[in-house]
Amino acid sequence: DLKDKRLLNRGNSILNRLFANSIYSIRQLASNDSEAKAMYRFLQNDNVSEGDIVKNMSSNCAGCVERKSVLCIQDTSEVNLYNHRNRIKKDGYIGTTNAGEGGLGFFIHPSLVLDSHTLMPFGFADVKVWNRGLEQALKDRSHYKNMLPIEEKESYKWIASSLNTKKVLTKASEIIIIQDREGDIYEQFCLVPDAKTHLLVRAKSNRSLQGKQKLFEHLSNQPLQGTYTVELEGDKRKNLKKRMATIEVRFSEVTISANQYNHKSLPRHMALYAIEAREAGKNIKNPIHWRLLTTKKVEALPMALQCIEWYTCRWIIEEVFRILKKEGFDIEASELSQGKAIRKLCLMMLETIIKLFIMQIAYATEEGTEPGSCFSEEELECLEAQIAQLEGNTQKLKNPYKPTDLKRYIWAIARLGGWKGYLSERKPGITTFWK
Repeated sequence: DLKDKRLLNRGNSILNRLFANSIYSIRQLASNDSEAKAMYRFLQNDNVSEGDIVKNMSSNCAGCVERKSVLCIQDTSEVNLYNHRNRIKKDGYIGTTNAGEGGLGFFIHPSLVLDSHTLMPFGFADVKVWNRGLEQALKDRSHYKNMLPIEEKESYKWIASSLNTKKVLTKASEIIIIQDREGDIYEQFCLVPDAKTHLLVRAKSNRSLQGKQKLFEHLSNQPLQGTYTVELEGDKRKNLKKRMATIEVRFSEVTISANQYNHKSLPRHMALYAIEAREAGKNIKNPIHWRLLTTKKVEALPMALQCIEWYTCRWIIEEVFRILKKEGFDIEASELSQGKAIRKLCLMMLETIIKLFIMQIAYATEEGTEPGSCFSEEELECLEAQIAQLEGNTQKLKNPYKPTDLKRYIWAIARLGGWKGYLSERKPGITTFWK
Protein backbone atom coordinates (compact mmCIF):
# COMPACT_ATOMS: atom_id res chain seq x y z
CA ASP A 1 0.00 0.00 0.00
CA LEU A 2 3.05 2.28 -0.03
CA LYS A 3 2.78 5.18 -2.48
CA ASP A 4 6.47 5.07 -3.41
CA LYS A 5 7.04 2.02 -5.60
CA ARG A 6 10.75 1.97 -4.78
CA LEU A 7 9.96 1.62 -1.07
CA LEU A 8 7.43 -1.11 -1.87
CA ASN A 9 10.01 -3.08 -3.86
CA ARG A 10 12.64 -2.61 -1.15
CA GLY A 11 10.24 -3.81 1.56
CA ASN A 12 9.38 -6.96 -0.40
CA SER A 13 13.08 -7.54 -1.06
CA ILE A 14 13.84 -7.42 2.69
CA LEU A 15 10.97 -9.86 3.43
CA ASN A 16 12.30 -12.30 0.83
CA ARG A 17 15.86 -12.03 2.16
CA LEU A 18 14.68 -12.57 5.75
CA PHE A 19 12.92 -15.77 4.72
CA ALA A 20 15.84 -16.98 2.62
CA ASN A 21 18.63 -16.21 5.10
CA SER A 22 16.99 -16.24 8.57
CA ILE A 23 19.41 -13.72 10.08
CA TYR A 24 19.02 -10.35 11.80
CA SER A 25 22.11 -8.67 10.34
CA ILE A 26 21.38 -6.23 7.51
CA ARG A 27 24.97 -6.53 6.29
CA GLN A 28 24.56 -10.29 5.98
CA LEU A 29 21.12 -9.95 4.37
CA ALA A 30 22.46 -7.58 1.70
CA SER A 31 24.62 -8.77 -1.18
CA ASN A 32 26.79 -5.61 -1.17
CA ASP A 33 27.34 -2.28 0.65
CA SER A 34 25.01 -0.39 -1.68
CA GLU A 35 22.11 -2.77 -0.98
CA ALA A 36 22.83 -2.65 2.77
CA LYS A 37 22.58 1.15 2.72
CA ALA A 38 19.25 0.92 0.86
CA MET A 39 17.91 -1.46 3.52
CA TYR A 40 19.06 0.85 6.33
CA ARG A 41 17.35 3.80 4.62
CA PHE A 42 14.10 1.84 4.25
CA LEU A 43 13.99 0.95 7.96
CA GLN A 44 14.83 4.53 9.00
CA ASN A 45 12.45 6.18 6.49
CA ASP A 46 9.53 8.00 8.15
CA ASN A 47 7.48 7.43 4.97
CA VAL A 48 7.32 3.76 6.00
CA SER A 49 5.60 3.62 9.40
CA GLU A 50 4.97 0.72 11.76
CA GLY A 51 1.30 1.27 10.95
CA ASP A 52 1.99 0.70 7.24
CA ILE A 53 3.69 -2.62 7.95
CA VAL A 54 0.99 -3.77 10.41
CA LYS A 55 -1.73 -2.77 7.92
CA ASN A 56 -0.03 -4.91 5.28
CA MET A 57 0.17 -7.85 7.71
CA SER A 58 -3.48 -7.56 8.75
CA SER A 59 -4.77 -7.22 5.17
CA ASN A 60 -2.84 -10.37 4.17
CA CYS A 61 -4.49 -12.15 7.09
CA ALA A 62 -8.00 -10.79 6.40
CA GLY A 63 -7.91 -12.13 2.84
CA CYS A 64 -7.58 -15.72 4.10
CA VAL A 65 -10.37 -16.06 6.68
CA GLU A 66 -13.62 -15.70 4.73
CA ARG A 67 -16.32 -18.01 6.17
CA LYS A 68 -13.77 -19.67 8.47
CA SER A 69 -13.79 -20.25 12.23
CA VAL A 70 -10.53 -18.84 13.58
CA LEU A 71 -8.50 -18.71 16.78
CA CYS A 72 -6.81 -15.40 17.62
CA ILE A 73 -4.00 -15.99 20.10
CA GLN A 74 -2.62 -12.93 21.89
CA ASP A 75 0.38 -12.47 24.14
CA THR A 76 3.06 -9.90 24.97
CA SER A 77 6.83 -10.21 24.70
CA GLU A 78 9.58 -7.70 25.41
CA VAL A 79 12.54 -7.08 23.11
CA ASN A 80 15.45 -6.23 25.41
CA LEU A 81 18.28 -4.24 23.76
CA TYR A 82 20.17 -3.48 26.98
CA ASN A 83 23.39 -5.14 25.74
CA HIS A 84 23.59 -2.41 23.06
CA ARG A 85 22.64 0.48 25.35
CA ASN A 86 25.77 2.50 24.49
CA ARG A 87 25.13 2.29 20.75
CA ILE A 88 21.35 2.64 20.47
CA LYS A 89 19.98 6.15 20.11
CA LYS A 90 17.42 7.09 22.76
CA ASP A 91 14.96 8.25 20.06
CA GLY A 92 11.65 7.85 21.88
CA TYR A 93 11.05 4.37 20.46
CA ILE A 94 12.65 2.47 23.36
CA GLY A 95 12.38 2.62 27.15
CA THR A 96 12.52 0.54 30.30
CA THR A 97 11.24 -3.05 30.32
CA ASN A 98 10.20 -5.63 32.90
CA ALA A 99 13.88 -6.52 33.36
CA GLY A 100 14.28 -3.48 35.68
CA GLU A 101 17.67 -1.81 35.64
CA GLY A 102 18.90 -4.32 33.04
CA GLY A 103 16.03 -3.58 30.68
CA LEU A 104 16.01 -1.27 27.65
CA GLY A 105 13.77 -1.91 24.68
CA PHE A 106 10.13 -2.19 23.64
CA PHE A 107 7.13 -4.52 23.75
CA ILE A 108 5.19 -6.36 21.05
CA HIS A 109 1.67 -7.75 21.39
CA PRO A 110 0.58 -9.75 18.30
CA SER A 111 -2.80 -11.27 17.54
CA LEU A 112 -1.93 -14.51 15.73
CA VAL A 113 -4.76 -15.99 13.64
CA LEU A 114 -5.15 -19.75 13.04
CA ASP A 115 -7.80 -21.96 11.48
CA SER A 116 -9.69 -23.42 14.47
CA HIS A 117 -9.88 -26.88 12.84
CA THR A 118 -6.50 -27.38 11.12
CA LEU A 119 -4.44 -24.78 13.10
CA MET A 120 -3.10 -23.51 9.78
CA PRO A 121 -1.78 -19.96 10.43
CA PHE A 122 -3.27 -17.11 8.40
CA GLY A 123 -1.03 -14.36 9.81
CA PHE A 124 -1.51 -11.49 12.24
CA ALA A 125 -4.77 -9.54 12.54
CA ASP A 126 -3.05 -6.90 14.67
CA VAL A 127 0.30 -6.15 16.30
CA LYS A 128 0.73 -3.57 19.05
CA VAL A 129 4.25 -2.15 19.46
CA TRP A 130 4.98 0.29 22.28
CA ASN A 131 7.61 1.40 24.74
CA ARG A 132 7.67 2.88 28.23
CA GLY A 133 9.69 5.92 29.27
CA LEU A 134 13.45 5.78 29.71
CA GLU A 135 13.14 6.39 33.45
CA GLN A 136 12.17 3.48 35.67
CA ALA A 137 8.75 4.33 37.12
CA LEU A 138 8.33 4.10 40.88
CA LYS A 139 5.86 1.43 41.93
CA ASP A 140 2.60 3.14 42.82
CA ARG A 141 1.34 1.68 46.09
CA SER A 142 -1.77 3.86 46.19
CA HIS A 143 -5.15 3.25 44.57
CA TYR A 144 -4.33 5.92 41.96
CA LYS A 145 -3.40 3.35 39.29
CA ASN A 146 -6.68 1.48 39.78
CA MET A 147 -8.64 4.70 39.40
CA LEU A 148 -7.21 5.47 35.95
CA PRO A 149 -9.58 4.90 33.01
CA ILE A 150 -8.84 1.55 31.38
CA GLU A 151 -7.80 3.36 28.16
CA GLU A 152 -4.87 4.95 30.05
CA LYS A 153 -3.54 1.68 31.46
CA GLU A 154 -0.94 -0.48 29.71
CA SER A 155 -3.33 -3.43 30.08
CA TYR A 156 -5.66 -1.74 27.57
CA LYS A 157 -3.48 -3.38 24.88
CA TRP A 158 -5.53 -6.58 25.36
CA ILE A 159 -8.81 -4.80 24.69
CA ALA A 160 -7.46 -2.61 21.86
CA SER A 161 -5.94 -5.61 20.10
CA SER A 162 -9.18 -7.60 20.44
CA LEU A 163 -11.26 -4.72 19.04
CA ASN A 164 -8.85 -4.25 16.12
CA THR A 165 -8.91 -8.00 15.47
CA LYS A 166 -12.71 -7.88 15.20
CA LYS A 167 -12.50 -5.03 12.66
CA VAL A 168 -9.97 -6.89 10.51
CA LEU A 169 -11.67 -10.32 10.56
CA THR A 170 -15.19 -9.22 9.59
CA LYS A 171 -15.45 -11.99 6.97
CA ALA A 172 -14.68 -14.80 9.43
CA SER A 173 -17.66 -16.91 10.52
CA GLU A 174 -16.44 -17.19 14.14
CA ILE A 175 -13.62 -15.59 16.15
CA ILE A 176 -12.24 -17.16 19.35
CA ILE A 177 -9.81 -14.77 21.10
CA ILE A 178 -7.42 -16.68 23.39
CA GLN A 179 -5.44 -14.95 26.12
CA ASP A 180 -3.42 -15.83 29.21
CA ARG A 181 -4.12 -14.52 32.73
CA GLU A 182 -3.23 -10.90 31.88
CA GLY A 183 -6.31 -10.78 29.65
CA ASP A 184 -8.66 -11.46 32.58
CA ILE A 185 -10.05 -7.89 32.54
CA TYR A 186 -13.68 -7.16 33.40
CA GLU A 187 -13.95 -4.37 30.81
CA GLN A 188 -12.87 -6.76 28.05
CA PHE A 189 -15.70 -9.19 28.77
CA CYS A 190 -18.10 -6.23 28.45
CA LEU A 191 -16.66 -4.58 25.31
CA VAL A 192 -15.34 -7.32 23.01
CA PRO A 193 -17.77 -10.27 22.65
CA ASP A 194 -20.62 -10.26 20.14
CA ALA A 195 -22.67 -12.83 18.23
CA LYS A 196 -19.63 -14.32 16.48
CA THR A 197 -16.72 -13.14 18.70
CA HIS A 198 -15.87 -15.03 21.89
CA LEU A 199 -13.22 -14.68 24.58
CA LEU A 200 -11.36 -17.65 26.09
CA VAL A 201 -9.14 -16.38 28.92
CA ARG A 202 -7.28 -18.06 31.75
CA ALA A 203 -8.62 -16.76 35.07
CA LYS A 204 -6.12 -14.60 36.93
CA SER A 205 -7.87 -13.85 40.19
CA ASN A 206 -10.22 -15.70 42.50
CA ARG A 207 -13.17 -13.44 41.65
CA SER A 208 -16.15 -13.01 43.90
CA LEU A 209 -19.32 -14.42 42.37
CA GLN A 210 -22.90 -13.57 43.14
CA GLY A 211 -23.84 -15.08 46.47
CA LYS A 212 -20.39 -14.20 47.90
CA GLN A 213 -18.86 -17.40 46.55
CA LYS A 214 -15.30 -17.43 45.21
CA LEU A 215 -14.67 -18.55 41.62
CA PHE A 216 -11.93 -21.12 42.31
CA GLU A 217 -13.75 -22.82 45.18
CA HIS A 218 -17.02 -22.80 43.21
CA LEU A 219 -15.37 -24.56 40.27
CA SER A 220 -13.61 -27.17 42.42
CA ASN A 221 -16.95 -28.02 44.08
CA GLN A 222 -18.68 -28.75 40.75
CA PRO A 223 -19.41 -32.38 39.87
CA LEU A 224 -16.81 -34.17 37.77
CA GLN A 225 -18.03 -34.09 34.15
CA GLY A 226 -15.35 -36.32 32.60
CA THR A 227 -11.64 -37.03 32.22
CA TYR A 228 -9.10 -37.32 29.44
CA THR A 229 -5.45 -38.34 29.25
CA VAL A 230 -2.57 -36.45 27.69
CA GLU A 231 1.10 -37.32 27.24
CA LEU A 232 3.35 -34.60 28.69
CA GLU A 233 6.89 -34.11 27.44
CA GLY A 234 9.70 -34.12 29.98
CA ASP A 235 11.99 -31.16 30.64
CA LYS A 236 15.53 -31.97 31.80
CA ARG A 237 16.18 -28.35 32.77
CA LYS A 238 13.29 -28.44 35.25
CA ASN A 239 13.92 -32.07 36.23
CA LEU A 240 10.49 -33.09 34.89
CA LYS A 241 10.00 -36.61 33.54
CA LYS A 242 7.76 -37.56 30.64
CA ARG A 243 4.39 -38.77 31.94
CA MET A 244 0.79 -39.60 31.08
CA ALA A 245 -1.52 -37.19 32.88
CA THR A 246 -5.20 -37.77 33.67
CA ILE A 247 -7.09 -34.48 33.54
CA GLU A 248 -10.38 -33.99 35.39
CA VAL A 249 -12.86 -31.57 33.81
CA ARG A 250 -15.49 -29.47 35.60
CA PHE A 251 -17.50 -26.50 34.35
CA SER A 252 -20.28 -24.17 35.37
CA GLU A 253 -22.07 -21.00 34.32
CA VAL A 254 -20.98 -18.13 36.58
CA THR A 255 -21.80 -14.44 37.02
CA ILE A 256 -18.90 -12.08 37.70
CA SER A 257 -19.34 -8.57 39.04
CA ALA A 258 -17.79 -5.17 38.34
CA ASN A 259 -15.65 -3.59 41.04
CA GLN A 260 -15.61 -0.03 42.38
CA TYR A 261 -13.00 1.06 39.82
CA ASN A 262 -14.88 -0.12 36.70
CA HIS A 263 -16.61 2.63 34.75
CA LYS A 264 -20.23 3.14 35.74
CA SER A 265 -21.36 2.87 32.09
CA LEU A 266 -20.43 -0.83 32.06
CA PRO A 267 -22.90 -3.56 33.10
CA ARG A 268 -22.52 -4.36 36.80
CA HIS A 269 -22.69 -8.13 36.17
CA MET A 270 -21.54 -10.46 33.36
CA ALA A 271 -22.62 -14.06 32.78
CA LEU A 272 -19.75 -16.30 31.64
CA TYR A 273 -18.84 -19.98 31.60
CA ALA A 274 -15.97 -21.28 33.74
CA ILE A 275 -13.99 -24.47 33.06
CA GLU A 276 -11.51 -26.26 35.29
CA ALA A 277 -8.92 -28.71 33.89
CA ARG A 278 -7.06 -30.29 36.83
CA GLU A 279 -4.53 -33.11 36.82
CA ALA A 280 -5.56 -35.98 39.07
CA GLY A 281 -3.12 -37.54 41.51
CA LYS A 282 -0.90 -36.56 44.45
CA ASN A 283 2.72 -35.45 44.81
CA ILE A 284 2.95 -34.37 41.16
CA LYS A 285 5.56 -31.74 40.36
CA ASN A 286 4.01 -28.79 38.46
CA PRO A 287 0.57 -30.42 37.92
CA ILE A 288 -1.74 -29.03 35.23
CA HIS A 289 -4.41 -26.80 36.74
CA TRP A 290 -6.19 -24.39 34.44
CA ARG A 291 -9.26 -22.31 35.19
CA LEU A 292 -10.69 -20.79 32.03
CA LEU A 293 -13.36 -18.11 31.55
CA THR A 294 -15.22 -17.94 28.24
CA THR A 295 -18.20 -16.29 26.60
CA LYS A 296 -18.71 -19.48 24.57
CA LYS A 297 -21.68 -21.45 25.86
CA VAL A 298 -20.40 -24.55 27.71
CA GLU A 299 -23.26 -26.84 28.70
CA ALA A 300 -21.79 -30.25 27.87
CA LEU A 301 -18.43 -32.01 28.09
CA PRO A 302 -17.54 -31.90 24.34
CA MET A 303 -17.58 -28.07 24.30
CA ALA A 304 -15.56 -27.91 27.54
CA LEU A 305 -12.96 -30.24 25.99
CA GLN A 306 -12.96 -28.14 22.81
CA CYS A 307 -12.24 -24.97 24.80
CA ILE A 308 -9.41 -26.69 26.67
CA GLU A 309 -7.93 -27.90 23.37
CA TRP A 310 -8.17 -24.39 21.90
CA TYR A 311 -6.43 -22.94 24.94
CA THR A 312 -3.51 -25.37 24.54
CA CYS A 313 -2.82 -23.67 21.19
CA ARG A 314 -1.28 -20.80 23.16
CA TRP A 315 2.06 -22.62 22.82
CA ILE A 316 2.13 -21.56 19.16
CA ILE A 317 2.60 -17.87 19.96
CA GLU A 318 5.33 -18.82 22.46
CA GLU A 319 7.05 -20.58 19.54
CA VAL A 320 6.71 -17.39 17.47
CA PHE A 321 8.53 -15.41 20.18
CA ARG A 322 11.18 -18.13 20.46
CA ILE A 323 11.99 -17.92 16.74
CA LEU A 324 11.89 -14.12 16.82
CA LYS A 325 14.42 -14.02 19.64
CA LYS A 326 17.16 -16.31 21.00
CA GLU A 327 16.50 -19.53 19.07
CA GLY A 328 15.91 -17.90 15.71
CA PHE A 329 16.38 -14.45 14.24
CA ASP A 330 17.81 -13.09 17.52
CA ILE A 331 16.28 -9.63 17.02
CA GLU A 332 17.81 -8.55 20.35
CA ALA A 333 21.27 -8.84 18.78
CA SER A 334 20.43 -6.44 15.93
CA GLU A 335 23.25 -4.04 15.01
CA LEU A 336 20.80 -1.27 14.08
CA SER A 337 21.30 1.92 16.07
CA GLN A 338 17.75 3.34 15.94
CA GLY A 339 14.89 1.96 17.99
CA LYS A 340 12.34 2.75 15.27
CA ALA A 341 14.36 0.75 12.71
CA ILE A 342 14.62 -2.29 15.00
CA ARG A 343 10.87 -2.16 15.64
CA LYS A 344 10.09 -2.20 11.90
CA LEU A 345 12.55 -5.05 11.32
CA CYS A 346 10.87 -6.94 14.18
CA LEU A 347 7.46 -6.63 12.48
CA MET A 348 8.87 -7.86 9.17
CA MET A 349 10.42 -10.85 10.93
CA LEU A 350 7.01 -11.72 12.41
CA GLU A 351 5.51 -11.77 8.91
CA THR A 352 8.34 -14.04 7.75
CA ILE A 353 7.89 -16.47 10.66
CA ILE A 354 4.33 -17.24 9.48
CA LYS A 355 5.78 -19.17 6.51
CA LEU A 356 7.73 -21.40 8.91
CA PHE A 357 4.53 -22.28 10.77
CA ILE A 358 2.68 -22.95 7.51
CA MET A 359 5.39 -25.51 6.74
CA GLN A 360 5.28 -27.09 10.19
CA ILE A 361 1.47 -27.37 10.31
CA ALA A 362 1.18 -28.51 6.68
CA TYR A 363 3.67 -31.31 7.28
CA ALA A 364 1.80 -32.49 10.38
CA THR A 365 -1.68 -32.64 8.75
CA GLU A 366 -3.18 -35.31 6.51
CA GLU A 367 -4.65 -32.89 3.98
CA GLY A 368 -2.51 -31.77 1.05
CA THR A 369 -1.61 -28.08 0.69
CA GLU A 370 -0.68 -26.26 -2.50
CA PRO A 371 3.13 -25.75 -2.82
CA GLY A 372 2.49 -22.19 -4.03
CA SER A 373 1.34 -21.16 -0.53
CA CYS A 374 5.00 -21.07 0.52
CA PHE A 375 7.25 -21.11 -2.54
CA SER A 376 7.58 -19.48 -5.96
CA GLU A 377 7.99 -21.57 -9.15
CA GLU A 378 11.71 -20.80 -9.16
CA GLU A 379 12.06 -21.94 -5.54
CA LEU A 380 10.15 -25.17 -6.25
CA GLU A 381 12.49 -25.90 -9.17
CA CYS A 382 15.46 -25.34 -6.86
CA LEU A 383 13.97 -27.65 -4.22
CA GLU A 384 13.40 -30.41 -6.81
CA ALA A 385 17.14 -30.30 -7.50
CA GLN A 386 17.79 -30.53 -3.74
CA ILE A 387 15.45 -33.52 -3.39
CA ALA A 388 17.47 -35.43 -6.00
CA GLN A 389 20.56 -34.91 -3.80
CA LEU A 390 18.86 -35.54 -0.46
CA GLU A 391 17.09 -38.82 -1.25
CA GLY A 392 18.85 -41.97 -0.06
CA ASN A 393 19.23 -45.32 -1.83
CA THR A 394 16.59 -47.14 0.23
CA GLN A 395 12.83 -46.65 -0.11
CA LYS A 396 12.67 -45.38 3.48
CA LEU A 397 14.83 -42.40 2.52
CA LYS A 398 12.91 -41.50 -0.65
CA ASN A 399 10.64 -38.44 -0.66
CA PRO A 400 7.14 -40.03 -0.42
CA TYR A 401 5.12 -37.02 -1.60
CA LYS A 402 3.88 -35.83 -5.02
CA PRO A 403 4.88 -32.50 -6.64
CA THR A 404 1.30 -31.23 -6.08
CA ASP A 405 1.72 -31.48 -2.27
CA LEU A 406 3.56 -28.87 -0.21
CA LYS A 407 4.83 -31.71 2.01
CA ARG A 408 7.21 -32.77 -0.78
CA TYR A 409 9.14 -29.52 -0.48
CA ILE A 410 8.83 -29.23 3.29
CA TRP A 411 10.48 -32.68 3.45
CA ALA A 412 13.46 -31.15 1.62
CA ILE A 413 13.59 -28.09 3.89
CA ALA A 414 13.52 -30.33 6.98
CA ARG A 415 16.30 -32.54 5.59
CA LEU A 416 18.42 -29.46 4.91
CA GLY A 417 17.73 -28.38 8.52
CA GLY A 418 19.16 -31.60 9.95
CA TRP A 419 16.13 -33.96 10.05
CA LYS A 420 17.10 -37.55 9.15
CA GLY A 421 14.10 -38.14 6.90
CA TYR A 422 12.65 -41.34 8.37
CA LEU A 423 8.85 -41.15 8.52
CA SER A 424 8.95 -43.29 11.69
CA GLU A 425 10.86 -40.48 13.43
CA ARG A 426 9.32 -37.57 15.27
CA LYS A 427 8.09 -34.91 12.83
CA PRO A 428 10.49 -31.97 12.29
CA GLY A 429 9.97 -28.99 14.60
CA ILE A 430 9.94 -25.25 14.02
CA THR A 431 13.65 -24.86 14.90
CA THR A 432 14.59 -27.40 12.20
CA PHE A 433 12.64 -25.42 9.58
CA TRP A 434 14.24 -22.17 10.74
CA LYS A 435 17.70 -23.69 10.30
